[in-house]
Amino acid sequence: MNPFRVHKGRVAPLYRANVDTDQIIPKQFLKRIEKTGFGEFVFFDWRRRPDGSLDPEFTLNQPRYKGASILVTDKNFGCGSSREHAVWALADFGFRVVIAPTFADIFANNCVQNGVLTVALNEAETAEIAHRAQAIPDYELTVDLEQKKVSDSQVFTANFSIDDSIRHRLLNGLDDIGLTMQYEKEIAAYEAAHPAIGN
Repeated sequence: MNPFRVHKGRVAPLYRANVDTDQIIPKQFLKRIEKTGFGEFVFFDWRRRPDGSLDPEFTLNQPRYKGASILVTDKNFGCGSSREHAVWALADFGFRVVIAPTFADIFANNCVQNGVLTVALNEAETAEIAHRAQAIPDYELTVDLEQKKVSDSQVFTANFSIDDSIRHRLLNGLDDIGLTMQYEKEIAAYEAAHPAIGN
């Protein structure tokens, strides 16, 4: 998993509350076991018309948001089922940061496991970012995990809180396996002192 320190990217606004994981990646696409290949199906029911063609009115289909790597949305993002595929789809589409007032707990934890940063700002701040992303062409934010700060090139800036252990993991690119492997020497010493019994 790649470390996350400072990220600058284009912002796409999807300012809806209670976006659930079934909307992020519908159940019919949960057939793959790899973490890749889900990006084309992200928000499938919103991005596409009944005939399968892209809906040009949907935010992520608009040329001005092409290549966006920061998603700003409303409260309780990622609610619903615990499917990790939702984060895989967002990451595969290109998002490294999701900004919202609140996140579903399991979704936020899945983001940590996959190197996607969730930034919780208050409703006024997220609404302002969404407004700027709609009003300013090619609107970008800089998200600094080291300083715990979000800012743009105009006058907007906001600080955010994050659990120290989560911040450590993201700064160092550690998923659960990587976190465990920090103690590889201790694990090897323990195993050497406790040989397997009865082969």
